[in-house]
Amino acid sequence: MSTMKHLHLSHLRSMLLLSYLVAVVLSASTDHVRWCLKSDKEHQKCLALATKAPVFSCVKKSNTLECLTAIHEGTADAITLDGGDIYTAGLDDYKLQPIIAEDYGASSSSCYYAVAVVKKGSGFGIRDLQGRRSCHTGLGKSAGWNIPIGTLIKLGVLKWAGNENETIESAVGNFFSESCVPGAGKGSQLCKSCKGDCSRSHNEPFYDYGGAFQCLVENAGDVAFVKHLTVPDGMKADYELLCMNNTRAPIDSYKECHLARVPAHAVVTRQDSKLADLIWNSLTTVENFDLFSSEAYAPAKNLMFKDSTEKLVRLPANTTSFLYLGATYLSIVRSLNKEATAAGSNAIMWCSVASSETRKCNKWSVNGMVDGENVILCQTAPTVQDCIKMILHNDADAMAVDGGEVYTAGLCGLVPAMVEQYDEAKCNQSGASASSYYAVAVVKRDSGVTWANLMGKRSCHTGFGRTAGWNIPMGKIYKETGDCDFTKFFKSGCAPGSPAGSPFCSQCAGSDKTVDDETKCKANSEEKYYGYAGAFRCLVEGAGEVAFIKHTTVAENSDGKGPAWAAGVLSSDYELICPSKGPVPITDFEACHLGVAPADAVVTRPETRDVVVSILQEQQASFGRGSKNSPFKMFESAPERNLLFKDSTQCLQEVPSGSNYQSFLGPDYMDAMTSLRQCTDSTPELEKLCSSHTCQQTN
Repeated sequence: MSTMKHLHLSHLRSMLLLSYLVAVVLSASTDHVRWCLKSDKEHQKCLALATKAPVFSCVKKSNTLECLTAIHEGTADAITLDGGDIYTAGLDDYKLQPIIAEDYGASSSSCYYAVAVVKKGSGFGIRDLQGRRSCHTGLGKSAGWNIPIGTLIKLGVLKWAGNENETIESAVGNFFSESCVPGAGKGSQLCKSCKGDCSRSHNEPFYDYGGAFQCLVENAGDVAFVKHLTVPDGMKADYELLCMNNTRAPIDSYKECHLARVPAHAVVTRQDSKLADLIWNSLTTVENFDLFSSEAYAPAKNLMFKDSTEKLVRLPANTTSFLYLGATYLSIVRSLNKEATAAGSNAIMWCSVASSETRKCNKWSVNGMVDGENVILCQTAPTVQDCIKMILHNDADAMAVDGGEVYTAGLCGLVPAMVEQYDEAKCNQSGASASSYYAVAVVKRDSGVTWANLMGKRSCHTGFGRTAGWNIPMGKIYKETGDCDFTKFFKSGCAPGSPAGSPFCSQCAGSDKTVDDETKCKANSEEKYYGYAGAFRCLVEGAGEVAFIKHTTVAENSDGKGPAWAAGVLSSDYELICPSKGPVPITDFEACHLGVAPADAVVTRPETRDVVVSILQEQQASFGRGSKNSPFKMFESAPERNLLFKDSTQCLQEVPSGSNYQSFLGPDYMDAMTSLRQCTDSTPELEKLCSSHTCQQTN
């Protein structure tokens, strides 16, 4: 056989072997669920499960990080993690996502309460913990580390300036006289009270909830940081909870006395929809095996799943770790890392939507420098929803959004920091009422279109999910018809941001490109019918017969004002329509409107709120309405409209500290949103992801 032929056959065999190995890996990931375990007891339970449900196989590793690596590399498929580890799993090192949450029943559903448990009568409060002994479920875990340590820092009880001066582990080691923090590393001060190897696994008897409580029971510590269901019923009388107001309460008073509500443990895997389906189907069809019991492996508890789990809940398909955990929890984790804003501690990263806003933002960034340093940096996303995700993920810090988007951002855990004020006289009034505007329906004069005969017409909307353009008018139509299918009401329309193929995209114009116009129906300024001016333009150019906009839009784009397309537009050629009335002049908006809408607001993460307020106050002093001879104006967008902020903004005013989206939007608007949200097709995808459980917003 020639050398060449031999090499060819050798190469062929190698290729066949490689193909076989690839096939084995692929079949393993599509036919089997390889569960990752961290202890002998967990491994035993998994093997027992595999005998009942052969679709499961078991991969044993030493710790959580080894499991995350194995799942990322494709040699394992799934593991159940607590919030702290879900955060780690979502980082770029692993890129895993939660797909299934544990549900703990009526007491807390897919959340749980992080609590501080002490022996009854031991006589100290949460502010008196310095010098005492502590028991923790594990380093970096939610109830046992992130929440209590973050809380002690927030209360000012534990002083810590940041990792550049001292590690958080060292600060905690100096705060408590002794501790057991599994995972801190043998020999660490934080392992002094541990009973075994101080590993973050069941090889350490004081690991996890049951272990941390046992540490307290055996007098190895004075306080145990655990979850609300940890203390057995028969022992509750001998223990108490430490409350945030430095008092104590009975163990069953966890709803009033806790450190935080925490998202439930969740199953994580690679970003693979078929694998996610396989894991879900495999778990929910297990027979003759109790996934949520560890009795056969006592004293070990919470093997594979928490023993308190009552059922599993499938999460929406695009849920990321950060969306699942929510901004409140993420702010605690970041406070432990002393992470600053996305742009750095003395700057903020503004999120702009599409190219026109980015150009204005870049100009702001250049002009807004202080002592040669940028205080405004710019990030770009295709839509507001994408910007909200970026802010949540710490890839951006802030942006101004309308009320409907404040609602969505709030459900994701962001907070309103500053609000646009449209009344110049109120800019210098302390405690002045926040701005609002009227949502109106505009038609061409003498068109014969009224509210009563609106059905079957073509409609123009500022955007899908926007306040004046969608939420208020569609909420009103839903109340009248009781039908969530708005395509039965309007024949067609333009509501930028609507799902592709929707009749509410058919009248959109895009950017006027004739071929392959990807901007058509996109929720950004590249779609020429997007926003207030865009929806009015849609009406002016005959793409629709009614435009849902704000009360000032017609005046701002007619009678010689506005961009080039509005040059020949006369305000007198348009009218307002509203329920129970005939058409009225556009100046009669106080008597004929669909609702009062809250002003646009700047949203950000809770931990960056103060920085955002401080920087924006400084910036508007330089570039706001009062600034003269400035090359940049925050509240002007000529020749375009409403870029970054509404052009009608006279100033930004601080939203009171501690305000959430509900208090900012007010009861009337919240009622309208609650009504409209009966229609799931009118709920943005991001909102569905952020409201899959309530822990993101409620603590």
